[in-house]
Amino acid sequence: MPEWRHLAEEQATAAGKEKVLDSLGEAASKLRGELGESIASVKKFDTPLGQETTPSLEALKAMALGEKAEREKGSLGALPFFQRAIELDPNFASAIEGVGIMYTNLGQTARANEYLTKAFTLRDRASEREKLHIASSYYTFVTGELDKAIETYREWEDSYPRDFVPPINLGTTYVSEGKYQEALDQNLKGIAINPDNVFTYENLGTTYFVLGRLSDAQKTFLEAENRKLDDDVLHADRYGLAFVQGDTKAMAEQVSWYSGRPESEHEILALQSYTAAYAGHLGQARQLTERAVQSAVRADNKAAAAMYILDSAWREVAFGYPAEGKKRAETALAMAPDSPDAQQVAAILLAWTGDTVRAQSLSQDLARKFPLHTLVEGYWLPTIQAQIALTGKDPATALERLQVVAPMDLGQAGFAINGSCLYGVYLRGEANLAAVRGSAAAAEFQKIIDHPGLVWNCATGVMAHLEQGRAYAMADKAKARSAYQDFLGLWKDADPDIPVLKEAKAEFVQLQ
Repeated sequence: MPEWRHLAEEQATAAGKEKVLDSLGEAASKLRGELGESIASVKKFDTPLGQETTPSLEALKAMALGEKAEREKGSLGALPFFQRAIELDPNFASAIEGVGIMYTNLGQTARANEYLTKAFTLRDRASEREKLHIASSYYTFVTGELDKAIETYREWEDSYPRDFVPPINLGTTYVSEGKYQEALDQNLKGIAINPDNVFTYENLGTTYFVLGRLSDAQKTFLEAENRKLDDDVLHADRYGLAFVQGDTKAMAEQVSWYSGRPESEHEILALQSYTAAYAGHLGQARQLTERAVQSAVRADNKAAAAMYILDSAWREVAFGYPAEGKKRAETALAMAPDSPDAQQVAAILLAWTGDTVRAQSLSQDLARKFPLHTLVEGYWLPTIQAQIALTGKDPATALERLQVVAPMDLGQAGFAINGSCLYGVYLRGEANLAAVRGSAAAAEFQKIIDHPGLVWNCATGVMAHLEQGRAYAMADKAKARSAYQDFLGLWKDADPDIPVLKEAKAEFVQLQ
């Protein structure tokens, strides 16, 4: 056990409740001097607490309750507390940022950006740490400038080396770009600083998962359980790990956790729909998707509902029902018209099903709204353009556009509930198939097969086996037969009338 020493103390008495923050700030300044901080530093950062945070003790208490509620009840439960803090102090920058982050978590992008932008304009009223927090949120969620977000996190980390938030958020940023070793380093740093926060275990465990270190992922999630740390994301992560490990008992245990939790039940219903579709049980998957959508709407998370519809739309097209896929894409857009995530994926689906005019319009709208966004500019727009080109029978242009996104192929660009189904990689495989480049196509589909920690139970995971069989059929029938057998084995109990299954069976017979 570490040995603690008494270093210094300072006491102050407030004349009344309205003077508590002033007295606390004065005592803190004296204590900093006693602890050895230079006089110049104390003066530099000696703005009264009431001026640089909030003059309202009640607003500060409301925000603290909001932070507690987020840990225990999620963003929807926390939102009223942050809103109450703003009512008490309309210029409380950190509380305004808190509302923005809650709306971000709930997928309400337009509202979120409004609050995060306002917080950014008011950041000079905040403490030095709060300024960094607000700026990093603004660059991450509003402008999407990940380079500036990383720079801000680095500054935050240097200034506050015992704060676990910057390394954890840095890790999340690196994950979005597909830089998993860098993410692992940051997550390990974060958990060393604060081993009692559930987010640190989720981030570390999923990074291990992506890197194929399944036993380390399992140990990390169990450590969170042993420390009595819990939330919905942890159980979604554990469900994904159990799926990859083929542990149906563990999957069922995670499903049962969501019972009686209406604010997050939609997440597990969506994951169950992916599992059903992965096995070719499309009818069951459709029913589960409908339940997930209804549950998300009841939880006031239409953006999540729209993404579940888009997930289902992708598999409808892939399984041979393009008209149904297009219909679902349009439904999702109508449900969440301000969601850039929905616009991005819907654009790809609409282009895939032949509506390239609408896809191009959505692409132009995204480019106008997010001119600096790292993922929009570097991943989504080129992917949309690649799908438009491929639909137009121009695989060469599609492959050229997909070269732009290659550095972020394995990133988690914010679509599926697990972070990534590797749709860009899948599309590159399809473009290579169209260009009659069998070996290149097979290699792309192998990337999907080789990354179960990213793909989980996405439909791309099962379809990669079939598409790889089609790629190998161009030159190596033995490998092609093996790939077809893998697909047909995974779909041995599939709904028999799915068009792609009928096609696969007919193609396999021709290989004999």
